[in-house]
Amino acid sequence: MTANRPSTRATWWRSPLARLADWRERRALERRAIPDPLWELTLLRLPFLARLTADERAELRRLCSLFLDQKQFTGAGGLDIVDDMAVAVAAQACLPVLKLGLGPYRGFVQIVMHRDEVVAQRSVMDEDGIVHEYDEHLTGEAMGGGPVMLAWADVRDAAESADWGYNVVIHEFAHVIDMADGDADGVPPLPDLAARERWIAVIDPAYQAFCDLVDAGVDTVVDPYGAEAVEEFFAVAVEAFFVASVPFKRESPEMYALLAEYFRQDPAGPGGPPR
Repeated sequence: MTANRPSTRATWWRSPLARLADWRERRALERRAIPDPLWELTLLRLPFLARLTADERAELRRLCSLFLDQKQFTGAGGLDIVDDMAVAVAAQACLPVLKLGLGPYRGFVQIVMHRDEVVAQRSVMDEDGIVHEYDEHLTGEAMGGGPVMLAWADVRDAAESADWGYNVVIHEFAHVIDMADGDADGVPPLPDLAARERWIAVIDPAYQAFCDLVDAGVDTVVDPYGAEAVEEFFAVAVEAFFVASVPFKRESPEMYALLAEYFRQDPAGPGGPPR
């Protein structure tokens, strides 16, 4: 009799695929293994990673190796991308997705690094149909489908700039996360319409309150650039959440709680940075 024999018809094809995925990951981790001295140097240069537990640092290191295996770095203007530069980018890019995995970053491959900020020519049409051209100074830019552009000078100075809640890598990769559902609107991919509506119910009033502070000339932890648009507010809030978590939580507790739930991290909580 076979009536009580467990059926394998629903799973027989999954096991080989799962084994193949595991094998590919092991190969990637071997190819892009980060040497101990380089990893310790990276942690030393990025003190906002100190709050992570030993297990979290191990997971961040694993994600960094996979990230480096999946992405291609290009140096613009003759910039030579060396190992410590690539790992510095990977560590900061992978911090937001520490508990989410690299899925939000699947939509692009290329990372372009410049020595310093670049000047981009822009044009905008006003309500009268007149086109205005201007120069924009950029230290980073994320485009749908890639590439992600970063200025090495700002990446290099991430420890210092954390003091004022600024991190160009986290900012641009927050945009990547935001655009993973197709739109740059300050709303990252969420499981359903109800979750999206709950998100908007928090971020819209938080954004308006932030714009009011900026308009009033109040100094804010969150970069005033976030007043440009709600998607920029999301990106600068994510920056502050990870590198200036305690003052950000004081300034915007509702946004802090929203981001903590989404990223499944509590950087201002027990074991976080000193208050």
